[in-house]
Amino acid sequence: MRLSGIKRTLKLGIKSLWLHRLRTTLTMLGIIFGVSSVIAMLAIGEGASRAAQEAIARLGSTNLIIETVEPPVERNETTGQGRNIMKQYGLTYRDAESIRNTIPDVEVIVPVREIDGQAYYKSRKGTVKILGTIPWYPITSTVDVICGRFISSIDLHQESAICVIDENVVRAIFGFDHPIGKDINIQGNAYRVVGVVGVASLIDLNGNGIESNNVQSDTNSEKVGSIYIPISTARSRFSEIVYTYSGGSRSYEKVELQKITVKVGSIDNVVPMRNIIDTLLRRLHEDKQDYRILVPLELMRQAKSTQQIFNIVLGSIAAISLIVGGIGIMNIMLATVSERTREIGIRRALGAKKKDIIVQFLSESLIITLFGGILGIVLGFLLPMLVQYFANMPTIITYKSLIMAFGISGAVGIIFGLYPAYRAASMDPIESLRHE
Repeated sequence: MRLSGIKRTLKLGIKSLWLHRLRTTLTMLGIIFGVSSVIAMLAIGEGASRAAQEAIARLGSTNLIIETVEPPVERNETTGQGRNIMKQYGLTYRDAESIRNTIPDVEVIVPVREIDGQAYYKSRKGTVKILGTIPWYPITSTVDVICGRFISSIDLHQESAICVIDENVVRAIFGFDHPIGKDINIQGNAYRVVGVVGVASLIDLNGNGIESNNVQSDTNSEKVGSIYIPISTARSRFSEIVYTYSGGSRSYEKVELQKITVKVGSIDNVVPMRNIIDTLLRRLHEDKQDYRILVPLELMRQAKSTQQIFNIVLGSIAAISLIVGGIGIMNIMLATVSERTREIGIRRALGAKKKDIIVQFLSESLIITLFGGILGIVLGFLLPMLVQYFANMPTIITYKSLIMAFGISGAVGIIFGLYPAYRAASMDPIESLRHE
């Protein structure tokens, strides 16, 4: 077909659709909402997946995180008589030393002791998470020193009464006072603030943002932030044994370390190192299930795989609305064919071929889907922005989603417009001329 013929066909199609503007608009709505839903749902899925991957990546692709977990009840080592029960489990200082001394490819090992406590400054106070750690903690974690300094080797050696606080503690306890050089009271002891770090977030085995496990968790108090002290200071000032009352009996728990982070030299060594450390810890813990090893690299790979499945599911659900819109197009085009039966007979009598009739009706269905696709893309850009603004969820619109949504809308126009166009072209010219 020549260019002039294509222009004439398009003009006739637009004119025919314009004569039934309301019907055309209602038919187009199915395509508009279908395209916009495809773009919006893929943008929400991509944003959520990207946020999870970035959070996991901040843990370090060459890190292995070993965490203390409470073993099943039947595997607990219990001692004592009567109603006094002693449970001892979890990571130990011996574990950290064994990993450091027996595994040569380890670059950095960072043990962490966690305690919940109260912090006071003047008349303000708050429940905080106290983390006893070593100077190399920032190398393997997501914290960044904003002002001042972090724990030093001298602090560790001398068991200094110093601390580093995060931004949340500054806002909750210090208010407008500059914290560096000030003394803060933690569990009855004074600590000099030497630095401020950004807020750190951790990831659990499912990729969700959480705080680390804590055997001294107080569910009735909301923590305002984290405070870092030398692990030697934490070991000398805070007991590793915690007791609780339940049902008239007293139970004791002894946990030395809540977490050990191991940094290896190469990504290729991460998974083999996990197996080596697991073998070592199983021997040291006598196969007690009181620890777990988190590998951020594996979580990143799982997150990418989950994203692909998630996008397929979301895209399929949104594509259903496009199919519904296509059914609406077929319905309207069949009604149009019935209304224009006499026109079809006249065109055939004047020499129009079957392919001309097919092209004419197919062009009308394509015009509906293409205009609907364009408006759907505009709405598809707007919906993720509204979701991000009101729901505070990250959204990412990709070119792939735009091309896919627009391509599917065009395909819907062709597929669902073929049958009405073929039916119109197959009409008998004489019978069409007799139609009233």
